[in-house]
Amino acid sequence: MRFAPRFASLALPLLLLLDMPARADEIQVGTGPVCDTQQQAERFAALYDGDAETAISTINAEEHNETACGIVTMAYMPGPPLATARHWNLTFQIVQVLVVGLVTPEGVQAVEPVRLFTVLAIEEIDV
Repeated sequence: MRFAPRFASLALPLLLLLDMPARADEIQVGTGPVCDTQQQAERFAALYDGDAETAISTINAEEHNETACGIVTMAYMPGPPLATARHWNLTFQIVQVLVVGLVTPEGVQAVEPVRLFTVLAIEEIDV
């Protein structure tokens, strides 16, 4: 992840990105895990047991890349769901996001748009 180290101090506890679903052309602001690849996001979903930092540390160690995944507070545009992952009683959608800004103490700061992958917790309803 190209910008995570500079903004690590901005990361807040895992909220798994707020206000989903929304139209893909709307910019949203939220805090959540982001990874460089879809496979890393899927691995996050498989490892997540309530402790996002441990899941991220494990992925980064496996990838030999301390910035492969991180938790970021960002302005982003979500894409359509790419996959669904289940772990214990949790269900996640894997989504590619276009990050267009980062939230700083001064507000949202624009960044060069970058495509990353995230997991969105969803609630499944039995019918």
